[in-house]
Amino acid sequence: MIVTSVCVGHHVTGLKVGATNVRRYFPKSVTEIELQLDHLCIECGLTPDFWQDQPEIHDPRLCLWLESKQWMEKVNGSAPVAMIRSGKNSFTLTLDKRISKRTRDDKEDRYENQDDDI
Repeated sequence: MIVTSVCVGHHVTGLKVGATNVRRYFPKSVTEIELQLDHLCIECGLTPDFWQDQPEIHDPRLCLWLESKQWMEKVNGSAPVAMIRSGKNSFTLTLDKRISKRTRDDKEDRYENQDDDI
């Protein structure tokens, strides 16, 4: 699944999973998930709001990892992140230039197509 980093200014504050992904991939009985961030494996707690109105994961270690990746990839603002299931309640995260480029290209295509209709 593709999720996005949540940014306030230049600081990453979490990972937005989205309501559809929450319903599809996260049973309500799960209170924490395991995230593989390169060589680091962390456990992140999920609050009850995760299934209600805030489908986001907040963890300081995750935020630092996302910020470092976005800096290395020269991504400004929110960035798409691949969140790949690697176990029952575990996922591997990757921030990839190809995902960022494809997402930007898709947005540009949509804007170009809108201009054709005018």
